[in-house]
Amino acid sequence: MIRLTPLRAFLLAALLAPGLASALDYKSLADNAIAYDACSTKAQPQFILLKGTPVEVIVAVDKWVKVREQSGSMGCVERSSLSDTRQVIVKLPVAEVRQRAEDAAPLVFSADKDVVLEVLEKPAGAWIKVKHRDGQSGYVPIKSVWGI
Repeated sequence: MIRLTPLRAFLLAALLAPGLASALDYKSLADNAIAYDACSTKAQPQFILLKGTPVEVIVAVDKWVKVREQSGSMGCVERSSLSDTRQVIVKLPVAEVRQRAEDAAPLVFSADKDVVLEVLEKPAGAWIKVKHRDGQSGYVPIKSVWGI
């Protein structure tokens, strides 16, 4: 007989449930959230995800979502803590945001590693239009960010 831990039971239920999140489905945190090692508030807290942080949805069942953040750490958060607002996080030491989706376009601003940017439009080829929380917007190469 196979013993089902809470995490294994959750994953098994997720595999059998309709409407599962597909691979590479990204969301952002609507507010700060605790990531647990299993999908229950009785599980062990692992880390805190800050408001706006983009996460990859691994599986979603009922009111819980198992997510992966940029560094690869995984945990379960309550579905209500996720937002449909798309955010990306800079993964390179510096990302250059330009006026147009081309390398030769004028530089609008540079964003350092781990800066969160709001996604304004769906990707256009190798570029994506983003906005900094200070209001500046422009295009950044997709290879410079994580969460899209």
